Amino acid sequence: MNKIMTLVCSLVLGTFLLANEKELVKSSLNEATVYSQGAQLHHKASYTIKAGITEISIEGISAYIDPKSLQVKATGNVVIIDSKYTLFYPQPEVKTNEGIPAKIVKEMAQLTDSLELLGFDLKEIQDEIAIYKAAQNIISMNGAVRGSGKVNDSINLLKQTVEYYTNKMNEINKKLLALEKKKKEKEKVQQRLQVRYDNLQNYQNQTYDAKKYAPIPRVVITLSASEAAAGKISFSYLVSQAGWVPLYDIRSDSQTGKISLTYKAQVFQNSGIDWDNIKLNISTNNPYANKTKPELNPWYIDYYEYRKRQELEEISIRGARAIPQAAFNQGYFLDDAKNKNLEDKAALGADQFTTVVHQLIAAEFKIDLPYSIKSNNEKNLVLIKNSDLNTTFKYYSVPKVDPGVYLVAQMTKLDELQLVPASANIFFDGSYIGETYLDPTSMDDTLNLSLGKDPNIVVKRTLLKQKSKDKVVQDKRERTFSYQIEVQNNKSSAIQLIIQDQVPMTTNNDITIELLEKDFARELPGNGILEWEYKLKPGENKKLEFSYKVKHPKDQQINL
Repeated sequence: MNKIMTLVCSLVLGTFLLANEKELVKSSLNEATVYSQGAQLHHKASYTIKAGITEISIEGISAYIDPKSLQVKATGNVVIIDSKYTLFYPQPEVKTNEGIPAKIVKEMAQLTDSLELLGFDLKEIQDEIAIYKAAQNIISMNGAVRGSGKVNDSINLLKQTVEYYTNKMNEINKKLLALEKKKKEKEKVQQRLQVRYDNLQNYQNQTYDAKKYAPIPRVVITLSASEAAAGKISFSYLVSQAGWVPLYDIRSDSQTGKISLTYKAQVFQNSGIDWDNIKLNISTNNPYANKTKPELNPWYIDYYEYRKRQELEEISIRGARAIPQAAFNQGYFLDDAKNKNLEDKAALGADQFTTVVHQLIAAEFKIDLPYSIKSNNEKNLVLIKNSDLNTTFKYYSVPKVDPGVYLVAQMTKLDELQLVPASANIFFDGSYIGETYLDPTSMDDTLNLSLGKDPNIVVKRTLLKQKSKDKVVQDKRERTFSYQIEVQNNKSSAIQLIIQDQVPMTTNNDITIELLEKDFARELPGNGILEWEYKLKPGENKKLEFSYKVKHPKDQQINL
């Protein structure tokens, strides 16, 4: 029995000793996945441990770690028992006079002695003041004179007593006054010496680095091994002090008829650690966004006034929840990939090193080029992808609104690019012509991009007065409008032209509108728009007409 207890105790003691094995290692950041808000940082570290349980403290991580997001893996014949985030507080070293000039050290010692002596002097003065004040109280309390015997004797005693007390009180008051004066002089000297000592003390404290004793973030991993082991530890965690903002460049070439879209990311981070030559991934996901599906609550209706009050309250609540995130500042940085073998060979684009990974709810762009991004919140421009778009060029004209003819590029299959809403710079034949906004969430896989007016195509809209009429039939007024649209293609190439105009619409039963002539125009349902599409040869002229009639009560005015 005793042998068994001894064995158990030995095992327990051995486990305790092994559990206290600790190792401190430094990690290196090798990869970062940047989200629209936040970033997942990936670290690696090496370890060498003895048999038993070892606690490994890893430094070199961000202080803005989200502990809930910590994930740990390890190689080697070990078992991961626990992992956690903690802060290590360095213990300040015992301050010495090492590195302090000898003159300052000597002066501080002298000041210490002087302050100590002044303290004794002030204590002595304070004691004297207390004694004299006590004497004052005694004299004041015993000032009554009681005589016995004859009246003349009492008068004489009174005179003697008054004279004695007066002299004593004057003597005490002079002493107290001198002591108070001496005390104030000593206190002034003490204050002056204390200020000097404090200044020298501050100088001494400045010789120590305050950052040296700042809390150090650590990831602590507990490993269990049946024998000595070595291997690698990889871990990742989320930080909120990072993100990226999309930006697009759309470039059009009239000679080739092609349009390309450059997908860029403006990456920033302020995680507290620099990202040096790391693998960079750009993700459209946002880990901080709400992941809970919406729910419908019971919908109660009531009289208008009550319902209106309810709606106002709901709007107020929604408004409080829908506080827009502040827009990020924009900046640029790009490490160009260069071909070092042949100077005359075209450089490779950074987008050629990007792999797109389609996920269930997001897209991730894996960039094989190493990037370095400082922890200073500056924006660094990262080229994600450069794509040629499926594009059709057409000319559009709405002469009722604008006599100009606009070149429009219709781009399709944009869903394959995994775009997110962002601003886009537009370049036509190498010239910057403006800015637009791409919102993939609001388009049907087709983007109509206006590239500006073409002065070589002339459109004219004319009211044909000879065909337009205004007459009264019984109690109705009939007004007929007839228009001619003339197009002249002055370009040296054929064009595809779309022209739009319109007829009015009404919801008033007393007003009727009749389309009389449309010259083969398409009627777009529900909006009264007429659309013609023609292919015009170089130098070709085209005329088209349309007309409509409006009937309404003759005594009413309408907004034609």
